[in-house]
Amino acid sequence: MNHQGRRERKKAELRTRISEVATTLFLERGFDAVSVSEVAEAADVARPTVFAHFARKEDLLFDRYPEAEALVVAAVNDRPGGASAVKALSDLLVALADEGNPLSTIRGTFRRFWEVVAESRALQSRARELLQQIEQAIAGAMAHTGVPDPQLTAALTVAAYRVVHLESVRRIFAGDDPDVVAAEHRERIISALAVVDQAFK
Repeated sequence: MNHQGRRERKKAELRTRISEVATTLFLERGFDAVSVSEVAEAADVARPTVFAHFARKEDLLFDRYPEAEALVVAAVNDRPGGASAVKALSDLLVALADEGNPLSTIRGTFRRFWEVVAESRALQSRARELLQQIEQAIAGAMAHTGVPDPQLTAALTVAAYRVVHLESVRRIFAGDDPDVVAAEHRERIISALAVVDQAFK
């Protein structure tokens, strides 16, 4: 590995460590009760170092957004021949759920994470912003697929998944069996995005 490669690896490792420390504090005390200075102290870094890796405090918790955007764009761009962009996204979300990836998985152990988000207006606002950014990224990728209306297709795809996700989280909060919710979450992704896909055929 060359010098540049080592530097990037160490940078990524530090970013992950800062996020993990911050997430632990947020889960313990709530997002609004923890300052960036406290995160920096707990991670044994300077406060400016935190902001060198994360533009906003909220991004410390939503640290996997860049991965999410890269995955959805790749799913559209690298879809199998004959597959629609929406079907490719559906397959991606189901695969992530099957892998247990937090980006598309419903588990009882994630409940506290969702509670922290629900308790903070700042996190809810940032979540909406990031979802809009993902929608725009999907629309940009779809623009090269021959979809008649990439912006509308992307918006409906994201909206459909958001409805499925929020309902699954609501059920976890209500005390439903996480295994049952997870299984039905998977099937609802497939059915909801199939409706969107069919609408553009």
